[in-house]
Amino acid sequence: MPENRSHRGHGRTVRLAVAIIPAVTARPAEEPVVFMEGGPGGDAFDSIPFLVASGVNRNNDLIVMAQRGTLHSQPNLTCPEIDRFGARAVGLRYDAPSTGRLLVRAAQECRQRLAAAGIDLSAYNTTENAADFAALRGALGIERWNVYGYSYGTDLALTYLRRHPQGIRSVAVDSLAPPKVVNLPWTWDSAGEGIGEILAACEARPRCATRYPHLRRTLDEQVRRLEAQPLALMARLPGGGNPVRVVLDGGALINILVANTVKAVDVPAALDELAHGNPERFARARAVDAAAPVGVFAHGLTQSVACAEWVPGRSERDLLRAGRRNFPGWPDTVLAQAPQLPFEHQVCQVWKVPDRTAIQRVATFSTVPTLLLSGTYDAKTGASWARVAARTLPRSTSVRIPGIGHWVVPQSPCAADVLASFLARPTAPDTGCVAGLEPPPFTLTP
Repeated sequence: MPENRSHRGHGRTVRLAVAIIPAVTARPAEEPVVFMEGGPGGDAFDSIPFLVASGVNRNNDLIVMAQRGTLHSQPNLTCPEIDRFGARAVGLRYDAPSTGRLLVRAAQECRQRLAAAGIDLSAYNTTENAADFAALRGALGIERWNVYGYSYGTDLALTYLRRHPQGIRSVAVDSLAPPKVVNLPWTWDSAGEGIGEILAACEARPRCATRYPHLRRTLDEQVRRLEAQPLALMARLPGGGNPVRVVLDGGALINILVANTVKAVDVPAALDELAHGNPERFARARAVDAAAPVGVFAHGLTQSVACAEWVPGRSERDLLRAGRRNFPGWPDTVLAQAPQLPFEHQVCQVWKVPDRTAIQRVATFSTVPTLLLSGTYDAKTGASWARVAARTLPRSTSVRIPGIGHWVVPQSPCAADVLASFLARPTAPDTGCVAGLEPPPFTLTP
């Protein structure tokens, strides 16, 4: 593919790897499913086992392409510099300015290395990404196909639907990030919604509410306490090995909840344990980043997309205001950093890609049948954003799965069945299994 299509026939090219997983059935449907990975920066091939286990290729061939800049594309925009920072950061205060300076330095080193290799970082954006998928359909000679994306892949899928509607039979988007609304303050709105749903679900269940009363107050107290007096302790890594030093402050606590590294069903117990002097669950979750592989996740694609499409037009004051709206009374040092994207304004100052919000921050209007899947416990892309997307998708079906977090289909057999039904009959999917669903029970400690 051209690296930058605005160069009109000259310039660098990129190579994108493609995998085709045959349908399980002996007589597959004519139209395959093409998958769009999240992140941005995730390894799409790493998601194939989850897609197959969820039956996405039950009746349709499945096409998976490594997005530009990701691990199996050439060039890739992995940033070992940021990975090494992440491993070190578990032992630092999450939201301290000194930690932010280390992150910015790591991002700057990665950018300098990529730019020195001749990579045009401004070309790694959702517009070019969508054009790659349109070109892939032509290269494979496919008349029509179905699109399935999750997380950032929903941003990409809706952009693709808007800009390249030809040949799209249906679109399924899972854990929505609508292009029109994605920005840094939006992350606090999603966090407030997803975490609020977990706390409310405990309050609505007598056994959970009795065992863990005033859970929201407990969370507020622990965020304030840890931000004032962070805990430093040794924690075991998930895969074994020597314990690592971790620091738990208020920012680390909220980001663990948003990332779901403490499972939603364990959150009430974990918060209660923390309040009673046992931080082990959260410490183990914080330690996870110390074991993250180096040179796999494409942080360069993350930053090129975020700094061009999500950050411009919203100030640091806007971000703080959104945090205060969702979590009143929390320290400003916590609320000044976007969940999962700390110090992003400062990172973007060194990443230096042009503002693309006028091109990208646009609603998708389409009559193509669309399935909108959301999990009520999703603190990364709150479930209510499906309603925003549905306003301009008149032939859409919205499904909310209770008690599920980010990326719904691999976690919910019902959602997987709904997706299969949608792929078979996009205008009339069977959503009957949803009506009887209840959130899973919470863990209750003695």
